[in-house]
Amino acid sequence: MVEQEADGRTLNRKRAALAVAPFLFIGLADVVLLLGWGLDGLWGFMILPPILFVSVLAWIAFRSGFVHEHDTEYDPDGDVE
Repeated sequence: MVEQEADGRTLNRKRAALAVAPFLFIGLADVVLLLGWGLDGLWGFMILPPILFVSVLAWIAFRSGFVHEHDTEYDPDGDVE
């Protein structure tokens, strides 16, 4: 996998997917649990889009480094103040 450089940081899609996977799994397990309890299938489809939307936003944030831009301890240059 080729990692891209953006502002001195590497973009890593696999690392972002690993960070988001537990949250996506919990959301999908919640949908399966609701459908298993016998709720109408429409409820499962109503909560699935927000789960997927938030998971995609989190993946983009982790992949692009947006999370590190607001981290107070992160210094892309490696300078210690």
